[in-house]
Amino acid sequence: MPNWGGGKKCGVCQKTVYFAEEVQCEGNSFHKSCFLCMVCKKNLDSTTVAVHGEEIYCKSCYGKKYGPKGYGYGQGAGTNPNASKFAQKIGGSERCPRCSQAVYAAEKVIGAGKSWHKACFRCAKCGKGLESTTLADKDGEIYCKGCYAKNFGPKGFGFGQGAGALVHSE
Repeated sequence: MPNWGGGKKCGVCQKTVYFAEEVQCEGNSFHKSCFLCMVCKKNLDSTTVAVHGEEIYCKSCYGKKYGPKGYGYGQGAGTNPNASKFAQKIGGSERCPRCSQAVYAAEKVIGAGKSWHKACFRCAKCGKGLESTTLADKDGEIYCKGCYAKNFGPKGFGFGQGAGALVHSE
């Protein structure tokens, strides 16, 4: 039998949460209107929520409250505030050029002078995972060496065929 009287209690306001207004997070139910960061009150979703016990935060506020402390920490992912004049800061953290989300130290990869998420550190053309030593950058995007050569390398006779393109005929 369905429970017509509702049932679950909101993890924030403790009032009944009905199915149409329910957001679930780590076994708890919330009203959509209550699913907000406990500090800055930003709306949260499954990609932006950080849970600590029974409390919910946006990732930025969670990092400030529970992130690493001490010398070299506390300024977000970029501990050198002058590391890049192009670094986009968000809540003390740099933004990934690919997805525009905050990049925290645990997921940070540096390439082409910018901070990226490990998952976003891929060729813009073919999607191949990159390493800081195997990438080429152009106009703020990163590419594997092969895609960079195909798309931006020299054109004309003798170019674009890769290494070992000479054919020997005897």
